[in-house]
Amino acid sequence: MTRIRFQQSLDELKEQLLVMAGLAEQAIQRAIEAYRVRDLSICDLVSRSELAINRLERDIDQAALDLLAMEQPMAIDLRFILSVIKINADLERVGDSAKAISDRVRNMEQMAIVDLPVDIPRMASLAADMVRKSLQSFIEGDAELARSVLAMDDAVDAMNRGAYKSLTEVMEQQGHLAPQALNALMICRALERVADHATNISEDVIFWVQGTDVRHHKSVTGGRDPHALA
Repeated sequence: MTRIRFQQSLDELKEQLLVMAGLAEQAIQRAIEAYRVRDLSICDLVSRSELAINRLERDIDQAALDLLAMEQPMAIDLRFILSVIKINADLERVGDSAKAISDRVRNMEQMAIVDLPVDIPRMASLAADMVRKSLQSFIEGDAELARSVLAMDDAVDAMNRGAYKSLTEVMEQQGHLAPQALNALMICRALERVADHATNISEDVIFWVQGTDVRHHKSVTGGRDPHALA
């Protein structure tokens, strides 16, 4: 495989991943809209999206593995392919989270709409923004933008903890609202997972661009890691 052909294959792999990213981001947006308006037809769209996302995940993995088998990429190209494989898996799980939210919306179809002490739209907006920025950092190869996503994860975690506290209190003190509170709690948990996947994507972008492994590290917003790969 010539270098030009190899670069074309890398570009095609990136394009496939961007299609996957668009489907995953759209699935989350649809799932939250389904919750907001309680529209089961939107849930159907999310279910169909999940099937497409699953198919594309397999195709991307196979394409990436073929590149690794046919070529022996070095340094940044190798990191790119490895990052694509990992990002691909996280995007598939974003699709799973969207499906989990839509399933909860289905559960709530026959339940009265009540005012619960949790701001799911705000949490969803923050998680979706993390996904959007993590994907933008991938498109642009922007490690600093990716680092800014990592700093957003704490806010989503804090909102999830607050939701757990307030919603469990509702279930304990207002038993008749327990089904609605439980579904809302599970939706918050799914959104927290979406934020985790956006964080993983951002970490993979940093690894691809800078050769720096920032997993499990708190001080990721500063300068270049002295142990970064060349």
